[in-house]
Amino acid sequence: MNIVPNVSLANYSTMRLGGIADFLVEIHSRNDLLEALAWASERQLPTIMIGGGSNIVWQDAGFQGLVMVNKIMGYDDHLVSAGEHRLTIGAGELWDSVVARSVQAGLTGIEALSLIPGSAGATPIQNVGAYGQDISQTLESLEALDIRSNTFVTLSSADCGFAYRNSRFKSTDRGRFYIVSLTLRLSVGNPLPPFYGAIQAYLEANPVDEAITPAVLRDAVIAIRSAKLPDPEIVANNGSFFANPIVTEQQLQSLLAQHPDMPHWPLETGGAKVPAAWLLEQAGFKDYHDTATGMATWPKQPLVLVNEQARATADLLAFKEKLVSTVADRYGVTLVQEPEILP
Repeated sequence: MNIVPNVSLANYSTMRLGGIADFLVEIHSRNDLLEALAWASERQLPTIMIGGGSNIVWQDAGFQGLVMVNKIMGYDDHLVSAGEHRLTIGAGELWDSVVARSVQAGLTGIEALSLIPGSAGATPIQNVGAYGQDISQTLESLEALDIRSNTFVTLSSADCGFAYRNSRFKSTDRGRFYIVSLTLRLSVGNPLPPFYGAIQAYLEANPVDEAITPAVLRDAVIAIRSAKLPDPEIVANNGSFFANPIVTEQQLQSLLAQHPDMPHWPLETGGAKVPAAWLLEQAGFKDYHDTATGMATWPKQPLVLVNEQARATADLLAFKEKLVSTVADRYGVTLVQEPEILP
């Protein structure tokens, strides 16, 4: 292990903001993880584990402890039956590489999650989802170190407390588990319609002669995402900064009375999901550039907050609050951010 002191955390978030970590180390195996935790324990230092940094923002104060960067690799494709495969994935694998390999093998289940940046181990934390798929639909189990007992445990999908863009790892047990691997259950074959609206529209505009295979659907998702979302390697951002809010039936009817053209997706339990991008655009934040904070919204997608010239996380938080308070005042809906502010 190579434990490095005084590391800028701006290099470990795709928003490229944050203070200094007292220490940082890359974790390449389960033994590395145990050794790093023992090293920190001897010095009474707090620890935190991260992946690719695409869904986190560091506080300006940095981290007074040991930051562990998950680099645990692995990709094992096990044939369960003629129609099913079980994939066991190292948590440090790049997620989009996992999707690409599964699609190349003719497997369906995660192809709509193409081009989502970050590591595989981060996907269960916020139950990553897009275009009608989310990780809870295919995750069979995961292995993690439970820091309460300092033992490796296996948690089933049912144990993860999945909800819309949420899980026990993000809520009730935040910081308790360090995920080291995922096991996914994927099917051989083609994705079945109906497809998510944006995908269906793309397929109609770009028809293919062949069946809608996992590869065709992946190509469609990549084209859609590339057209409206910036590459975090080039433009500092965390992807969609806000989740689509869920409103009650009463809120929905009140909003529709004032905005009958408001898009929404009714829920079986009542109420509806409302697109946060529509709320932001209607509130005047499409292609919005804030000189006071150096932050902006991406021209093609107001859900994406872009660091143009921000100097501190405080600038991002001030900009975020401006958007949240404006939408709340105008529509009575509170936007909830997706990226975690660490620690």
